[in-house]
This record gives sequence, structure tokens and C-alpha cells, in this order.
Amino acid sequence: MVAGTVATLRSRALRWGATRAEVDAALPGDDLIVHPGLSATRAITIQADAAAVWPWVAQLGQGRGGFYSYDALENLVGCNIHSADVIVPEWQSIAVGDEIRLHPDSGLQVALVDPGRAFVLRGGVPMGATPPPYDFTWAFVVHDAPGGNARLLVRERYGYVKDWAPLLVEPVSLISFLMSRRMLLGIKARAERAADLHGRDTDSLT
Repeated sequence: MVAGTVATLRSRALRWGATRAEVDAALPGDDLIVHPGLSATRAITIQADAAAVWPWVAQLGQGRGGFYSYDALENLVGCNIHSADVIVPEWQSIAVGDEIRLHPDSGLQVALVDPGRAFVLRGGVPMGATPPPYDFTWAFVVHDAPGGNARLLVRERYGYVKDWAPLLVEPVSLISFLMSRRMLLGIKARAERAADLHGRDTDSLT
């Protein structure tokens, strides 16, 4: 019974907020890791259009807009993250080959960019002199949804290259769920607040 409960909670964490169709759908970057050992797809509906959500996504990264998650926890391990509450034009540029840092000393490479819609990061975090035992992609996809809303999807895919990789990735996946959930909620709050302010400003002119 305990094993069944753990399996159910794990499944929900790996697909938090996402529909079955979204979990099953092909997303940009999936072809980089064809047979992942672990895949997670999480999603959220945002009451703003995709064009208003994208700038918050585009400026993700350490030394940029941060990750809109638990800054204090990230900074306990020296990440020096400061999540932005405004859109900064200088952080909107993102191109294939760029490094998006997770920490001042480590980051992931931009593997794919579809401006206004998606970008994909790829790489792994080494453990000292030991290379990561997995290949990793982290995809961010935003599209318009009914009612003038947007849908934001985040997908992680781990391709194991060492037999012991699951021993590292599985525990990390729980932390990733907690941080990703907070990140999605953080982007939602910022985008909706900006859309609300814009709407009220517009209304005041009519």
C-alpha cells in the first residue's frame, strides 16, 4: 500500500498541472533525448496572452531574471539568485549556444529557440571532477489558450548514461518538482499582475 501511494505521488509530481494530452504531446527538444530514463511535464494556465508571458520566460537564469522560485533556498547553496519583478530589455535576448546559468559556476546551453514560443536548455551539472551521469533537457513552451489566456509548459528529460544515474536523478526530481511548481506560480503571478496593471491603465484612458 505504501509503495502504491509513493508511486501515485511520484506520478502526480511528474505531471503537475499538465493534462494527459500535454504529457503525451511532442514538445520542442524531445528529439534531443529520444528515450529518456525520466521525463516530467508540468504546466499552468496564466490569465494573460502568450506574448505577455514570454518575456518572463525569456529572461530566466542566474544573473538575469532568476527562476521565480525559492530564492532563499537556492542562495543557501551559493546560487546568488534574485528573481526579477520587472521585465528587463537587456535580458530578452537568447540564442542557441548561449549559456543560461543555474549557479555562478555552472549552467546549461541553449539548444533551441523559437522566439515567443519556446526555448530548450541542455546539459548537466558535474559533481566536482565527475561529469554528470545523465544528459538533460529543460524545455519551456508557451502558447495561447482559450479565453485570452496562455498555457505554459515545462518539460524535463533525463537520458541516463550511467547505470547509477537514477540514484541521483530520482531524489533530485522531488526537489525539481517543488522548485518548478513554485517557478510556474511565480511566472503566473508576475504575468497576471502586469496584465492587470496594463488593463487598468488602458481602461483609465477610455
